[in-house]
Amino acid sequence: MPASPVAEASDAGTAPLGEANKPAMGRSSGVFYEIFVRSYSDSDGDGIGDLQGVTDKLDYLQQLGIKGIWLMPINPSPSYHGYDVTDYYTVNPEYGTVDDLKTLLAEAHDRGIQVIMDLVLNHTSSRHPWFVDSAGGERSVKRDWYKWASDGADVSALGPWGQAVWHRGPSGGSYLGVFSDGMPDLNLDSPDVRAELIRIGKYWLGLGLDGYRLDAAKHVYEDFQSSSADPATSQQNVAWWQQFRQGVPESGREPYLVGEVWDTTAVVGPFLDKALDSALNFEAAKLVLDAVKTGDASSFDSVLARQLAYYRKVSGGGFVDAPFLGNHDQNRVMSELGGDVGRAKLAAALLLTMPGNPFLYYGEEIGMKGVKPDERIREPMLWKKDRKSGGQTSWESPSSNADTPSVEEQLADPDSLLSRYRLLIGWRNEEPALGDGGFAPYEVEADGILAFARVSASAALLVVHNLTGETRTVDLHAVGASSVGGVRFATDSESTAFADGKLRLPPYGTAILQ
Repeated sequence: MPASPVAEASDAGTAPLGEANKPAMGRSSGVFYEIFVRSYSDSDGDGIGDLQGVTDKLDYLQQLGIKGIWLMPINPSPSYHGYDVTDYYTVNPEYGTVDDLKTLLAEAHDRGIQVIMDLVLNHTSSRHPWFVDSAGGERSVKRDWYKWASDGADVSALGPWGQAVWHRGPSGGSYLGVFSDGMPDLNLDSPDVRAELIRIGKYWLGLGLDGYRLDAAKHVYEDFQSSSADPATSQQNVAWWQQFRQGVPESGREPYLVGEVWDTTAVVGPFLDKALDSALNFEAAKLVLDAVKTGDASSFDSVLARQLAYYRKVSGGGFVDAPFLGNHDQNRVMSELGGDVGRAKLAAALLLTMPGNPFLYYGEEIGMKGVKPDERIREPMLWKKDRKSGGQTSWESPSSNADTPSVEEQLADPDSLLSRYRLLIGWRNEEPALGDGGFAPYEVEADGILAFARVSASAALLVVHNLTGETRTVDLHAVGASSVGGVRFATDSESTAFADGKLRLPPYGTAILQ
Protein backbone atom coordinates (compact mmCIF):
# COMPACT_ATOMS: atom_id res chain seq x y z
CA MET A 1 0.00 0.00 0.00
CA PRO A 2 1.21 3.58 -0.63
CA ALA A 3 2.39 5.73 2.25
CA SER A 4 -0.60 8.07 1.88
CA PRO A 5 -4.30 7.21 1.78
CA VAL A 6 -5.27 6.06 -1.67
CA ALA A 7 -7.16 8.32 -3.97
CA GLU A 8 -10.21 7.28 -5.84
CA ALA A 9 -13.09 5.64 -4.10
CA SER A 10 -14.39 4.05 -7.21
CA ASP A 11 -11.13 2.66 -8.51
CA ALA A 12 -10.21 -0.80 -7.26
CA GLY A 13 -6.54 0.11 -7.70
CA THR A 14 -4.59 2.76 -5.80
CA ALA A 15 -3.14 6.14 -6.66
CA PRO A 16 -0.84 8.60 -4.91
CA LEU A 17 -2.55 11.25 -2.80
CA GLY A 18 -1.57 14.05 -5.18
CA GLU A 19 -3.54 12.41 -8.00
CA ALA A 20 -6.81 12.29 -6.06
CA ASN A 21 -8.59 14.86 -8.17
CA LYS A 22 -11.37 12.85 -9.80
CA PRO A 23 -14.75 12.67 -8.04
CA ALA A 24 -15.76 9.20 -6.89
CA MET A 25 -19.35 9.78 -7.96
CA GLY A 26 -21.92 12.55 -8.25
CA ARG A 27 -22.07 15.10 -5.45
CA SER A 28 -23.59 14.02 -2.15
CA SER A 29 -26.66 15.92 -0.96
CA GLY A 30 -26.24 14.83 2.66
CA VAL A 31 -28.08 12.48 4.98
CA PHE A 32 -31.67 11.51 4.08
CA TYR A 33 -34.27 10.51 6.66
CA GLU A 34 -37.07 8.04 5.88
CA ILE A 35 -40.43 8.92 7.47
CA PHE A 36 -43.55 6.76 7.81
CA VAL A 37 -45.97 9.67 8.16
CA ARG A 38 -48.62 7.63 10.00
CA SER A 39 -46.16 6.87 12.81
CA TYR A 40 -44.13 10.04 12.96
CA SER A 41 -45.91 13.06 14.45
CA ASP A 42 -49.60 13.78 15.08
CA SER A 43 -50.55 17.46 14.91
CA ASP A 44 -54.32 17.19 15.45
CA GLY A 45 -54.72 14.58 18.19
CA ASP A 46 -56.42 11.85 16.16
CA GLY A 47 -53.57 9.39 16.83
CA ILE A 48 -52.44 9.32 13.20
CA GLY A 49 -49.31 11.09 12.03
CA ASP A 50 -49.79 13.76 9.38
CA LEU A 51 -47.91 16.15 7.12
CA GLN A 52 -48.32 19.07 9.51
CA GLY A 53 -46.76 16.83 12.15
CA VAL A 54 -43.73 16.36 9.92
CA THR A 55 -43.53 20.12 9.44
CA ASP A 56 -43.64 20.52 13.21
CA LYS A 57 -40.53 18.34 13.53
CA LEU A 58 -38.40 20.07 10.90
CA ASP A 59 -36.42 21.94 13.56
CA TYR A 60 -35.56 18.59 15.16
CA LEU A 61 -34.43 17.20 11.81
CA GLN A 62 -32.40 20.31 11.08
CA GLN A 63 -30.68 20.02 14.46
CA LEU A 64 -29.97 16.37 13.72
CA GLY A 65 -28.24 17.52 10.53
CA ILE A 66 -30.63 15.97 8.02
CA LYS A 67 -30.46 17.33 4.46
CA GLY A 68 -33.23 15.29 2.85
CA ILE A 69 -36.52 13.62 3.78
CA TRP A 70 -38.07 10.56 2.14
CA LEU A 71 -41.80 10.38 2.77
CA MET A 72 -43.22 6.87 2.55
CA PRO A 73 -46.46 6.79 0.48
CA ILE A 74 -48.73 9.78 1.08
CA ASN A 75 -51.33 9.11 -1.63
CA PRO A 76 -54.81 7.78 -0.74
CA SER A 77 -54.84 4.05 -0.08
CA PRO A 78 -57.10 1.47 1.61
CA SER A 79 -54.14 0.07 3.58
CA TYR A 80 -52.26 1.48 6.56
CA HIS A 81 -48.93 1.42 4.70
CA GLY A 82 -50.04 3.12 1.50
CA TYR A 83 -48.25 0.99 -1.07
CA ASP A 84 -51.53 0.36 -2.92
CA VAL A 85 -52.56 3.73 -4.32
CA THR A 86 -56.11 4.71 -5.30
CA ASP A 87 -55.36 8.26 -6.51
CA TYR A 88 -51.95 9.46 -7.68
CA TYR A 89 -52.92 13.14 -7.78
CA THR A 90 -53.81 13.91 -4.19
CA VAL A 91 -52.87 13.29 -0.57
CA ASN A 92 -54.28 10.69 1.82
CA PRO A 93 -56.90 12.70 3.79
CA GLU A 94 -55.69 11.07 7.03
CA TYR A 95 -52.36 12.83 6.40
CA GLY A 96 -53.77 16.20 5.36
CA THR A 97 -54.11 18.07 2.09
CA VAL A 98 -52.02 19.12 -0.87
CA ASP A 99 -51.75 22.53 0.78
CA ASP A 100 -50.26 20.83 3.87
CA LEU A 101 -47.68 19.23 1.60
CA LYS A 102 -46.88 22.59 0.01
CA THR A 103 -46.35 24.06 3.48
CA LEU A 104 -44.04 21.19 4.40
CA LEU A 105 -42.05 21.68 1.21
CA ALA A 106 -41.68 25.42 1.73
CA GLU A 107 -40.63 25.05 5.37
CA ALA A 108 -38.20 22.22 4.56
CA HIS A 109 -36.61 24.15 1.72
CA ASP A 110 -36.20 27.19 3.99
CA ARG A 111 -34.09 24.93 6.22
CA GLY A 112 -32.03 23.52 3.36
CA ILE A 113 -33.83 20.17 3.44
CA GLN A 114 -34.94 18.40 0.26
CA VAL A 115 -38.12 16.30 0.20
CA ILE A 116 -38.69 13.21 -1.93
CA MET A 117 -41.67 10.90 -1.75
CA ASP A 118 -42.43 7.28 -2.48
CA LEU A 119 -43.81 6.81 -5.97
CA VAL A 120 -45.39 3.38 -6.46
CA LEU A 121 -45.63 2.77 -10.19
CA ASN A 122 -45.31 -1.00 -10.45
CA HIS A 123 -48.90 -1.52 -9.32
CA THR A 124 -51.99 0.25 -8.03
CA SER A 125 -54.65 -0.70 -5.51
CA SER A 126 -57.34 -3.05 -6.79
CA ARG A 127 -59.70 -0.24 -5.70
CA HIS A 128 -58.12 2.31 -8.03
CA PRO A 129 -60.70 3.54 -10.58
CA TRP A 130 -58.36 2.46 -13.37
CA PHE A 131 -58.50 -1.15 -12.20
CA VAL A 132 -62.22 -1.07 -11.45
CA ASP A 133 -62.75 -0.07 -15.07
CA SER A 134 -60.17 -2.56 -16.37
CA ALA A 135 -61.81 -5.42 -14.49
CA GLY A 136 -65.18 -4.69 -16.07
CA GLY A 137 -64.50 -6.83 -19.11
CA GLU A 138 -62.55 -7.06 -22.32
CA ARG A 139 -64.27 -3.97 -23.77
CA SER A 140 -63.33 -1.78 -20.82
CA VAL A 141 -61.60 1.49 -21.73
CA LYS A 142 -58.63 0.71 -19.49
CA ARG A 143 -58.54 -3.03 -20.01
CA ASP A 144 -54.95 -2.96 -21.29
CA TRP A 145 -53.74 -0.73 -18.44
CA TYR A 146 -53.25 -3.95 -16.45
CA LYS A 147 -51.93 -7.40 -17.31
CA TRP A 148 -54.71 -9.87 -18.03
CA ALA A 149 -54.07 -13.48 -18.99
CA SER A 150 -54.92 -14.34 -22.56
CA ASP A 151 -57.14 -17.34 -23.29
CA GLY A 152 -55.28 -20.56 -22.60
CA ALA A 153 -52.44 -18.87 -20.75
CA ASP A 154 -50.77 -20.76 -17.90
CA VAL A 155 -52.04 -18.98 -14.80
CA SER A 156 -50.18 -21.39 -12.52
CA ALA A 157 -46.82 -19.78 -13.30
CA LEU A 158 -45.12 -18.57 -10.12
CA GLY A 159 -43.62 -15.19 -9.34
CA PRO A 160 -40.00 -14.18 -8.69
CA TRP A 161 -39.88 -15.62 -5.16
CA GLY A 162 -42.16 -18.60 -5.81
CA GLN A 163 -45.47 -16.91 -5.01
CA ALA A 164 -48.80 -17.13 -6.84
CA VAL A 165 -49.14 -14.07 -9.08
CA TRP A 166 -52.30 -14.66 -11.13
CA HIS A 167 -55.55 -13.72 -9.44
CA ARG A 168 -59.18 -14.14 -10.49
CA GLY A 169 -60.83 -10.89 -11.56
CA PRO A 170 -64.19 -9.77 -10.13
CA SER A 171 -65.87 -10.21 -13.52
CA GLY A 172 -63.81 -13.16 -14.68
CA GLY A 173 -60.39 -13.48 -16.21
CA SER A 174 -57.06 -13.55 -14.38
CA TYR A 175 -54.89 -10.52 -13.70
CA LEU A 176 -51.28 -10.23 -12.66
CA GLY A 177 -50.42 -9.03 -9.16
CA VAL A 178 -46.85 -9.85 -8.17
CA PHE A 179 -47.20 -8.54 -4.61
CA SER A 180 -50.82 -9.50 -3.86
CA ASP A 181 -54.30 -9.70 -5.31
CA GLY A 182 -54.92 -6.22 -3.89
CA MET A 183 -52.00 -4.80 -5.89
CA PRO A 184 -52.61 -5.46 -9.61
CA ASP A 185 -49.59 -4.80 -11.82
CA LEU A 186 -49.77 -1.97 -14.32
CA ASN A 187 -49.04 -2.85 -17.94
CA LEU A 188 -45.98 -0.80 -18.85
CA ASP A 189 -46.21 -2.05 -22.43
CA SER A 190 -49.15 0.31 -22.86
CA PRO A 191 -48.05 3.72 -24.22
CA ASP A 192 -51.03 5.30 -22.45
CA VAL A 193 -49.87 3.92 -19.10
CA ARG A 194 -46.33 5.16 -19.62
CA ALA A 195 -47.55 8.61 -20.60
CA GLU A 196 -49.79 8.80 -17.54
CA LEU A 197 -47.05 7.75 -15.13
CA ILE A 198 -44.74 10.41 -16.55
CA ARG A 199 -47.53 12.98 -16.10
CA ILE A 200 -47.79 11.92 -12.46
CA GLY A 201 -44.05 12.34 -12.02
CA LYS A 202 -44.16 15.83 -13.53
CA TYR A 203 -47.18 16.83 -11.41
CA TRP A 204 -45.56 16.38 -8.00
CA LEU A 205 -42.29 17.95 -9.13
CA GLY A 206 -44.35 20.91 -10.27
CA LEU A 207 -45.67 21.25 -6.71
CA GLY A 208 -42.12 21.44 -5.37
CA LEU A 209 -41.06 17.85 -4.62
CA ASP A 210 -37.34 17.30 -5.15
CA GLY A 211 -37.56 13.73 -6.42
CA TYR A 212 -38.80 10.24 -5.76
CA ARG A 213 -37.97 7.00 -4.08
CA LEU A 214 -39.16 4.53 -6.72
CA ASP A 215 -40.74 1.48 -5.13
CA ALA A 216 -40.16 -2.01 -6.57
CA ALA A 217 -38.10 -0.52 -9.40
CA LYS A 218 -36.88 -3.90 -10.66
CA HIS A 219 -40.31 -5.56 -10.65
CA VAL A 220 -41.94 -3.65 -13.51
CA TYR A 221 -41.11 -6.56 -15.79
CA GLU A 222 -39.81 -9.10 -13.27
CA ASP A 223 -43.09 -10.99 -13.13
CA PHE A 224 -42.23 -14.69 -13.17
CA GLN A 225 -39.76 -17.06 -11.61
CA SER A 226 -38.92 -18.36 -15.08
CA SER A 227 -37.83 -14.96 -16.42
CA SER A 228 -36.71 -12.99 -13.35
CA ALA A 229 -33.04 -13.88 -13.88
CA ASP A 230 -33.11 -13.22 -17.63
CA PRO A 231 -30.89 -10.21 -18.48
CA ALA A 232 -33.49 -9.16 -21.04
CA THR A 233 -36.00 -8.68 -18.20
CA SER A 234 -33.62 -6.35 -16.40
CA GLN A 235 -32.97 -4.47 -19.64
CA GLN A 236 -36.72 -3.87 -20.02
CA ASN A 237 -36.89 -2.44 -16.52
CA VAL A 238 -33.89 -0.17 -17.10
CA ALA A 239 -35.32 1.07 -20.41
CA TRP A 240 -38.55 2.12 -18.71
CA TRP A 241 -36.76 4.07 -15.97
CA GLN A 242 -34.56 5.74 -18.58
CA GLN A 243 -37.73 6.92 -20.30
CA PHE A 244 -39.14 8.11 -16.99
CA ARG A 245 -35.90 9.94 -16.17
CA GLN A 246 -36.01 11.74 -19.51
CA GLY A 247 -39.71 12.57 -19.28
CA VAL A 248 -40.29 13.90 -15.76
CA PRO A 249 -38.07 17.00 -15.37
CA GLU A 250 -40.41 19.93 -14.70
CA SER A 251 -39.55 23.59 -15.34
CA GLY A 252 -35.90 22.68 -15.78
CA ARG A 253 -35.72 20.94 -12.39
CA GLU A 254 -33.87 17.63 -12.45
CA PRO A 255 -35.34 15.28 -9.84
CA TYR A 256 -33.34 13.07 -7.51
CA LEU A 257 -34.38 9.49 -8.30
CA VAL A 258 -33.45 6.75 -5.84
CA GLY A 259 -34.73 3.27 -6.54
CA GLU A 260 -35.44 0.11 -4.62
CA VAL A 261 -33.47 -2.53 -6.55
CA TRP A 262 -32.96 -5.29 -4.01
CA ASP A 263 -30.48 -7.46 -5.86
CA THR A 264 -26.82 -8.10 -6.59
CA THR A 265 -24.37 -5.43 -7.69
CA ALA A 266 -24.42 -6.80 -11.24
CA VAL A 267 -28.20 -6.36 -11.46
CA VAL A 268 -28.26 -2.95 -9.76
CA GLY A 269 -25.53 -1.35 -11.88
CA PRO A 270 -27.40 -0.87 -15.19
CA PHE A 271 -30.21 0.99 -13.39
CA LEU A 272 -27.65 3.74 -12.68
CA ASP A 273 -27.08 4.34 -16.40
CA LYS A 274 -29.21 7.40 -17.29
CA ALA A 275 -32.09 6.11 -15.16
CA LEU A 276 -31.67 6.26 -11.37
CA ASP A 277 -29.30 8.61 -9.57
CA SER A 278 -29.06 6.17 -6.67
CA ALA A 279 -30.09 2.67 -5.71
CA LEU A 280 -30.52 1.89 -2.04
CA ASN A 281 -27.46 -0.17 -1.20
CA PHE A 282 -28.76 -3.38 0.37
CA GLU A 283 -25.39 -5.10 0.01
CA ALA A 284 -23.66 -2.34 1.96
CA ALA A 285 -26.27 -2.64 4.72
CA LYS A 286 -25.43 -6.32 5.09
CA LEU A 287 -21.69 -5.59 5.08
CA VAL A 288 -22.08 -3.09 7.91
CA LEU A 289 -24.31 -5.22 10.11
CA ASP A 290 -22.20 -8.33 9.58
CA ALA A 291 -19.06 -6.40 10.55
CA VAL A 292 -20.69 -4.97 13.66
CA LYS A 293 -22.14 -8.31 14.76
CA THR A 294 -18.96 -10.33 14.25
CA GLY A 295 -16.18 -7.80 14.79
CA ASP A 296 -14.74 -8.97 11.46
CA ALA A 297 -14.70 -6.68 8.44
CA SER A 298 -12.02 -8.48 6.44
CA SER A 299 -13.99 -8.19 3.20
CA PHE A 300 -15.88 -4.96 3.90
CA ASP A 301 -13.63 -2.41 2.23
CA SER A 302 -12.60 -4.51 -0.76
CA VAL A 303 -16.20 -5.54 -1.57
CA LEU A 304 -17.44 -1.96 -1.26
CA ALA A 305 -14.57 -0.60 -3.36
CA ARG A 306 -15.29 -3.09 -6.17
CA GLN A 307 -18.99 -2.28 -6.02
CA LEU A 308 -18.42 1.46 -6.24
CA ALA A 309 -15.93 0.96 -9.08
CA TYR A 310 -18.55 -0.93 -11.07
CA TYR A 311 -21.27 1.64 -10.39
CA ARG A 312 -18.96 4.43 -11.45
CA LYS A 313 -18.14 2.63 -14.68
CA VAL A 314 -21.73 1.90 -15.72
CA SER A 315 -23.00 5.36 -14.73
CA GLY A 316 -20.13 7.34 -16.22
CA GLY A 317 -19.40 8.66 -12.75
CA GLY A 318 -22.88 10.13 -12.36
CA PHE A 319 -24.34 7.89 -9.66
CA VAL A 320 -24.52 8.71 -5.95
CA ASP A 321 -24.40 5.77 -3.57
CA ALA A 322 -27.25 5.39 -1.06
CA PRO A 323 -26.05 3.30 1.90
CA PHE A 324 -28.36 2.55 4.82
CA LEU A 325 -28.66 0.27 7.84
CA GLY A 326 -32.35 -0.64 7.81
CA ASN A 327 -35.72 0.39 6.45
CA HIS A 328 -39.47 -0.24 6.68
CA ASP A 329 -39.15 -3.77 5.23
CA GLN A 330 -36.47 -5.07 7.59
CA ASN A 331 -36.16 -5.84 11.27
CA ARG A 332 -35.02 -2.80 13.23
CA VAL A 333 -31.26 -2.43 13.52
CA MET A 334 -31.30 -2.28 17.31
CA SER A 335 -33.17 -5.58 17.42
CA GLU A 336 -30.69 -7.12 14.99
CA LEU A 337 -27.90 -5.99 17.35
CA GLY A 338 -29.56 -7.44 20.44
CA GLY A 339 -30.17 -4.04 22.01
CA ASP A 340 -26.43 -3.31 22.30
CA VAL A 341 -26.07 0.50 22.24
CA GLY A 342 -22.29 0.31 21.74
CA ARG A 343 -22.70 -1.73 18.59
CA ALA A 344 -25.51 0.55 17.40
CA LYS A 345 -23.15 3.53 17.75
CA LEU A 346 -20.53 1.65 15.75
CA ALA A 347 -23.03 0.80 13.01
CA ALA A 348 -23.96 4.48 12.81
CA ALA A 349 -20.28 5.43 12.53
CA LEU A 350 -19.72 2.95 9.70
CA LEU A 351 -22.76 4.21 7.82
CA LEU A 352 -21.93 7.88 8.25
CA THR A 353 -18.32 7.57 7.10
CA MET A 354 -19.32 5.94 3.81
CA PRO A 355 -19.66 7.90 0.55
CA GLY A 356 -22.89 9.14 -0.99
CA ASN A 357 -26.27 9.96 0.52
CA PRO A 358 -26.77 7.80 3.63
CA PHE A 359 -30.40 6.97 4.43
CA LEU A 360 -31.59 6.83 8.03
CA TYR A 361 -34.91 5.17 8.98
CA TYR A 362 -36.96 7.21 11.45
CA GLY A 363 -36.34 6.10 15.04
CA GLU A 364 -33.03 4.48 14.17
CA GLU A 365 -31.30 7.45 15.75
CA ILE A 366 -32.90 6.65 19.13
CA GLY A 367 -32.48 2.88 18.84
CA MET A 368 -36.07 1.87 18.26
CA LYS A 369 -36.60 -1.89 18.21
CA GLY A 370 -38.94 -4.12 16.25
CA VAL A 371 -39.06 -7.42 14.37
CA LYS A 372 -41.58 -8.49 11.77
CA PRO A 373 -44.54 -8.53 11.20
CA ASP A 374 -44.33 -5.18 9.46
CA GLU A 375 -46.45 -3.25 11.96
CA ARG A 376 -43.82 -3.95 14.62
CA ILE A 377 -41.06 -2.35 12.55
CA ARG A 378 -43.22 0.72 11.81
CA GLU A 379 -44.24 1.63 15.33
CA PRO A 380 -44.85 5.21 16.53
CA MET A 381 -41.86 7.50 16.95
CA LEU A 382 -41.10 8.21 20.61
CA TRP A 383 -40.94 11.94 21.30
CA LYS A 384 -41.52 12.34 25.03
CA LYS A 385 -40.88 10.27 28.13
CA ASP A 386 -44.63 10.16 28.88
CA ARG A 387 -45.34 8.51 25.48
CA LYS A 388 -48.32 10.84 25.08
CA SER A 389 -47.24 14.38 24.24
CA GLY A 390 -45.01 16.10 21.73
CA GLY A 391 -46.81 14.77 18.67
CA GLN A 392 -46.91 11.12 19.79
CA THR A 393 -49.00 8.98 17.44
CA SER A 394 -51.18 6.18 18.78
CA TRP A 395 -52.55 4.35 15.75
CA GLU A 396 -50.40 1.40 16.84
CA SER A 397 -48.97 0.54 20.24
CA PRO A 398 -45.19 1.05 20.56
CA SER A 399 -45.06 -2.38 22.21
CA SER A 400 -41.57 -3.23 20.95
CA ASN A 401 -40.17 -0.07 22.54
CA ALA A 402 -41.36 -0.10 26.12
CA ASP A 403 -37.81 0.53 27.37
CA THR A 404 -36.50 2.68 24.47
CA PRO A 405 -35.54 6.17 25.66
CA SER A 406 -37.46 8.93 23.88
CA VAL A 407 -36.04 11.86 21.92
CA GLU A 408 -36.62 14.07 24.95
CA GLU A 409 -34.57 11.77 27.20
CA GLN A 410 -31.76 11.22 24.72
CA LEU A 411 -31.34 14.90 23.89
CA ALA A 412 -30.55 15.45 27.57
CA ASP A 413 -27.91 12.67 27.58
CA PRO A 414 -24.61 13.50 25.85
CA ASP A 415 -23.75 9.78 25.75
CA SER A 416 -27.01 8.68 24.13
CA LEU A 417 -27.33 7.07 20.71
CA LEU A 418 -29.13 10.18 19.46
CA SER A 419 -26.25 12.36 20.61
CA ARG A 420 -23.86 10.08 18.73
CA TYR A 421 -25.90 10.40 15.54
CA ARG A 422 -25.88 14.18 15.88
CA LEU A 423 -22.11 14.13 16.33
CA LEU A 424 -21.48 11.89 13.32
CA ILE A 425 -23.84 13.74 10.99
CA GLY A 426 -22.20 16.97 12.15
CA TRP A 427 -18.81 15.65 11.03
CA ARG A 428 -20.28 14.81 7.66
CA ASN A 429 -21.82 18.24 7.22
CA GLU A 430 -18.54 19.91 8.26
CA GLU A 431 -16.23 17.85 6.02
CA PRO A 432 -17.46 17.44 2.39
CA ALA A 433 -14.91 14.67 1.70
CA LEU A 434 -16.99 12.32 3.88
CA GLY A 435 -19.81 12.67 1.39
CA ASP A 436 -18.08 13.34 -1.91
CA GLY A 437 -14.61 11.96 -1.41
CA GLY A 438 -13.21 8.76 -2.81
CA PHE A 439 -13.28 5.47 -0.95
CA ALA A 440 -10.50 2.90 -0.91
CA PRO A 441 -9.32 0.05 1.32
CA TYR A 442 -6.53 0.83 3.76
CA GLU A 443 -4.56 -2.07 5.17
CA VAL A 444 -3.76 -2.22 8.89
CA GLU A 445 -2.12 -4.96 10.92
CA ALA A 446 -4.55 -5.22 13.82
CA ASP A 447 -7.43 -7.61 14.45
CA GLY A 448 -10.83 -6.03 14.88
CA ILE A 449 -9.79 -2.78 13.18
CA LEU A 450 -11.35 -1.52 9.94
CA ALA A 451 -9.64 1.37 8.14
CA PHE A 452 -10.33 3.04 4.82
CA ALA A 453 -9.37 6.22 3.03
CA ARG A 454 -11.75 9.03 2.07
CA VAL A 455 -10.02 11.41 -0.30
CA SER A 456 -11.11 14.43 -2.32
CA ALA A 457 -9.17 17.06 -4.22
CA SER A 458 -9.02 19.18 -1.07
CA ALA A 459 -8.86 16.67 1.79
CA ALA A 460 -7.29 13.30 2.60
CA LEU A 461 -8.83 11.40 5.50
CA LEU A 462 -8.07 8.07 7.10
CA VAL A 463 -11.09 6.55 8.86
CA VAL A 464 -10.40 3.95 11.54
CA HIS A 465 -13.08 1.93 13.36
CA ASN A 466 -12.62 -0.36 16.36
CA LEU A 467 -15.07 -3.21 15.79
CA THR A 468 -14.47 -4.77 19.20
CA GLY A 469 -15.64 -4.18 22.74
CA GLU A 470 -12.04 -3.72 23.93
CA THR A 471 -9.54 -0.87 23.63
CA ARG A 472 -7.31 -1.43 20.61
CA THR A 473 -4.04 0.16 19.51
CA VAL A 474 -2.97 0.10 15.87
CA ASP A 475 0.48 1.06 14.60
CA LEU A 476 -0.16 3.08 11.46
CA HIS A 477 3.58 3.32 10.81
CA ALA A 478 3.59 -0.44 10.36
CA VAL A 479 2.00 0.02 6.96
CA GLY A 480 3.91 3.19 6.10
CA ALA A 481 1.29 5.79 6.97
CA SER A 482 3.86 8.35 8.02
CA SER A 483 1.95 11.20 6.36
CA VAL A 484 -1.01 10.94 8.75
CA GLY A 485 -0.84 14.13 10.77
CA GLY A 486 -3.33 13.76 13.61
CA VAL A 487 -6.86 13.10 14.76
CA ARG A 488 -9.48 15.46 13.38
CA PHE A 489 -12.62 13.73 14.69
CA ALA A 490 -13.13 11.09 17.36
CA THR A 491 -16.27 9.61 18.88
CA ASP A 492 -14.57 9.64 22.29
CA SER A 493 -11.85 12.27 22.27
CA GLU A 494 -10.80 11.62 25.87
CA SER A 495 -10.09 7.93 25.25
CA THR A 496 -8.61 8.32 21.77
CA ALA A 497 -4.91 9.03 21.40
CA PHE A 498 -2.45 9.28 18.50
CA ALA A 499 1.30 9.57 18.96
CA ASP A 500 4.37 8.20 17.19
CA GLY A 501 2.16 6.62 14.54
CA LYS A 502 0.14 4.63 17.08
CA LEU A 503 -3.60 5.14 17.36
CA ARG A 504 -5.47 4.02 20.46
CA LEU A 505 -9.24 3.59 20.09
CA PRO A 506 -11.77 2.83 22.84
CA PRO A 507 -14.32 0.00 22.44
CA TYR A 508 -16.47 0.51 19.33
CA GLY A 509 -14.68 3.83 18.78
CA THR A 510 -14.06 5.73 15.57
CA ALA A 511 -11.37 8.24 14.67
CA ILE A 512 -10.83 10.23 11.50
CA LEU A 513 -7.25 11.31 10.88
CA GLN A 514 -5.91 13.80 8.36
